[in-house]
Amino acid sequence: MRLAERYGGVVINADSMQVYRDLLILTARPGVQDEARVPHALYGFAPGGEGYSAGRYAADAAEALGEADRKGLRPIIVGGTGLYFKALTEGLSPMPPVAEEIRAHWRTEAAKSSAGALHAVLARRDPQMAAQLAPGDTQRIVRALEVLEASGVSLLQWQRRPREPVLSAKETRGIVVAPERSELHRRIDARFKAMMSAGALEEVARLAAQKLDPALPIMGALGVRPLLRHLEGELHREEAVQEVQAETRQYAKRQLTWARSNMIAWTWLSEQETQSLEAKVITFIES
Repeated sequence: MRLAERYGGVVINADSMQVYRDLLILTARPGVQDEARVPHALYGFAPGGEGYSAGRYAADAAEALGEADRKGLRPIIVGGTGLYFKALTEGLSPMPPVAEEIRAHWRTEAAKSSAGALHAVLARRDPQMAAQLAPGDTQRIVRALEVLEASGVSLLQWQRRPREPVLSAKETRGIVVAPERSELHRRIDARFKAMMSAGALEEVARLAAQKLDPALPIMGALGVRPLLRHLEGELHREEAVQEVQAETRQYAKRQLTWARSNMIAWTWLSEQETQSLEAKVITFIES
């Protein structure tokens, strides 16, 4: 936000969970005061009942970037979803439309079958695509089955088609902020305790009351499943807190692993103090 104030910018979301309006606290989405301080875009606008996708994000981000350009605002794109950044900087392969009845069918199958059983179905129908996916990756397996049924063509073939990036590499500066691991873990643990104090459990209770399809992306947001298990009496409160903290630390590790493979050309910053980090970013932007 300070960078947006300094450069006349707009903060544009690149986090797959912060697009949803249902989870303000649990996704650490910018609050009302933040959004009043500087312009924000693509935060908290999608209902949880929608299966928001990277393809839709690329289109929405292109529109947000166009709006920023029309208003003379510098776009500052922030988030932790690597695929969203990949969509912006490398583009996504074109995908076929999938009828809602096909989506509903495979969501139902996912709800009543194990991930391994779905993977076995995909292996029979599309062995090459199945070989690319972990047997426990329900979301991607379901997506592959949807695309295959809707188009008759493997998702693998769709993914190999030409891509069109949203951002120009020449006009973009990419920065990865990678705190030292022990400090990152400390912040993760402290942040979730603060979320609980702010009402994260009540937020998940409101989400549960909607009785959404468990296969929807929002139901996989960090913290949702352990807190649901607590609400259902399966976990004590402290057990749920510890489980969320552990899964968040594991997710952060996967994020950094992904970034090291896919953001090699980006500038990596590891300063812990906010002021030194901010100064480093400013120096990089203005160089």
